[in-house]
Amino acid sequence: MRDFSIDHSALALNTASLGHNLDGHGAGWEPERIIDACAARGFGSIVFWRREIGTRAIAIGERARAAGLSVAGLCRTPFLVGTQAIDKAMVLDEAKASIDMAAGLGAAVLTIVVGGVHPGTKGTAESLKIVADRVAALAPYAAERNVKLALEPLNPVYAGNRSCLTTMRDAVDICDAVDAPNLGIAVDVYHVWWDNDLDTQLQRAGKHRIFGYHLCDWLADTSDVLLDRGMMGDGVADLKALRKSVEGAGYAGPCEVEIFSANTWWKRDPGEVLDVMVDRFRTVC
Repeated sequence: MRDFSIDHSALALNTASLGHNLDGHGAGWEPERIIDACAARGFGSIVFWRREIGTRAIAIGERARAAGLSVAGLCRTPFLVGTQAIDKAMVLDEAKASIDMAAGLGAAVLTIVVGGVHPGTKGTAESLKIVADRVAALAPYAAERNVKLALEPLNPVYAGNRSCLTTMRDAVDICDAVDAPNLGIAVDVYHVWWDNDLDTQLQRAGKHRIFGYHLCDWLADTSDVLLDRGMMGDGVADLKALRKSVEGAGYAGPCEVEIFSANTWWKRDPGEVLDVMVDRFRTVC
């Protein structure tokens, strides 16, 4: 395993950790200020959300790289299935627009959160088939623009309305079925910390299909399954064991801190939050 206690250049900020993915949350720093704050603290990478980028993808990407940061990713595609994704043509057009934004930004990876159970179906099996079909349609378009697509399984509590994709096993199965070299997985601590089959599935995926590793913690007494994530070290996830599994499968890329915390971290000064991230990354991750 990499030794982060002496080198935290693998640390990446997902700007959601400052509340910028939802209206009315966080300090509202502009991308340039976030970039400068991360660079000053030795972060190696940054991940943005589409709502922050607007029509400025090229300029923001260039600004990040000029400050010494790589753009590790962009969050996220629109949902591909579920109640917000009934019109296939519209869904694919919107997803292609997100791919174009990632390409303009120079983001290495575009994350896919797939959406919930599709109308007219029960369970997740049929919805996962729709996901595979729509991802297969998008992968060549993304490849032409040098963008990798990362399927991110979410915790099963979100299966109904946010992600019918809830296990790493199903994510790897879709990768196998689509068989596109630019399609892989994103491993988020918040969503997989409980999965005792994770190590096996990461080995199935292999280093060429693990495109991201997302850090936070699961609070034992969480007050909100969406907006009460913990800072690393404050919860019950075995962070070092999880990273050992991820790196043991061949991943050596950025480690992206992504914390949705409406009543705690989003209310703190962003500079303080970034400082705590660096300390926790070096000591408990």
